[in-house]
Amino acid sequence: MDAKKAPAQHLRYRDFSKNQKLTLWSTTAGFGLEHMDALFISFAMTSIIQSLGISNFAGGLISTFSMFGTLIGGLVFGILADRIGRVRVFTWTLFIVAFATGAIYFAHNIWLVYTFRFIAGVGTGAEYGAGVTLIAENFAGKKIGKLTSLSQIGGQVGAILAAIASAIIIPLFGWNALFLVGLVPVFFAFVVRRHVKESDEFTATKAKRHVEKETLKEKSPILEVFKTPALAYQTIALILMMMVQTGGYYGLMNWLPKIMQKQLHLSISGSSLWMIVTIVGMSLGMYCFGYVLDNFGPRLAFGTFLALAAVTVYLLLVAKSAWSLLAIMMVVGFFSNGMYGGYGVVVSRLYPTHARVTANSVVSSVGKLLGGFFPAIIGWLMDQYTLSHVMLFFTCIYLFSLIIMLTIPAFHRKDVQF
Repeated sequence: MDAKKAPAQHLRYRDFSKNQKLTLWSTTAGFGLEHMDALFISFAMTSIIQSLGISNFAGGLISTFSMFGTLIGGLVFGILADRIGRVRVFTWTLFIVAFATGAIYFAHNIWLVYTFRFIAGVGTGAEYGAGVTLIAENFAGKKIGKLTSLSQIGGQVGAILAAIASAIIIPLFGWNALFLVGLVPVFFAFVVRRHVKESDEFTATKAKRHVEKETLKEKSPILEVFKTPALAYQTIALILMMMVQTGGYYGLMNWLPKIMQKQLHLSISGSSLWMIVTIVGMSLGMYCFGYVLDNFGPRLAFGTFLALAAVTVYLLLVAKSAWSLLAIMMVVGFFSNGMYGGYGVVVSRLYPTHARVTANSVVSSVGKLLGGFFPAIIGWLMDQYTLSHVMLFFTCIYLFSLIIMLTIPAFHRKDVQF
């Protein structure tokens, strides 16, 4: 037992194989692309609403359309990744993202924005599922909470680049031009992924599938995710938790710039700079969460962060100055999004190899689709009520996720190494 635990305690980058290093860089680039793509909408939201003459609710629906695309892309490409290979499908989706991101430059009405955001969602749908699965399989037998968190932290670089680009490009060239910057990480990710190889675990499973066609090949990975009542409940519970995770993230990130502009009268460039502070807080939270997950398990890790996210979000209401906002946004970011990397760890350890990307994609894509309605709901709340009501909504959803988490049996088991 001690021999098995030892590698997990001494994960050092210099000891990784070439493919392990490329896997980490590849997934980090993919996560960076995903975050940059999402944050462009957040920073451009005010300009989009003003230039197209739409309501806050209609603006919030942009994320909803994107999440519908994420669902379709996650399910379709997730199944393909479990059948023919993670790396190959992981690369194909980049071309879809590149087309849709560049096309936003020519979108001058809300329906074109909806359309291209839907297509971009199809492309990014499998990014999360394939990325965390590649990490799990290339580091089999090791605790990967910190690794997935570090990869997600690297992905936050994309969010920071989005904030910087928004502060510079929107005032000078308009919001449409902002999306052309999104083509840069697409190119970088493609170059890295050309050299990534499939894990030994997946290669062995694929070979077994050819030998035992009557078993694995005839079963749809989707059915594996819902094979028994207990497994179905586990999947649904994880979907609901992911719904809150992504809904809270996109809800906060989509509307924080507008909230700051309204509450503290910050400019678009000023709100972008303060959003970087939130992203830094999120990154610190991810690193801390990965450590807690590896050493104390998912129940304590998720429980602590969800409970504190429900409380700290209210601190945004007491921000009266730039300095108080600085500290509060770091704290809110730390707890509200610190646990994002943990979902891939849990799913990758609880589902079999031949359905792992599908399981990650189902949890991620369906959760993101449901969470995609949250920005529209928050936009409606902002149109109709006060900021106190908006924060109460955030508190309620985090507490809901906490209750759901406590009912997942696998989180109580001692025999599952996360």
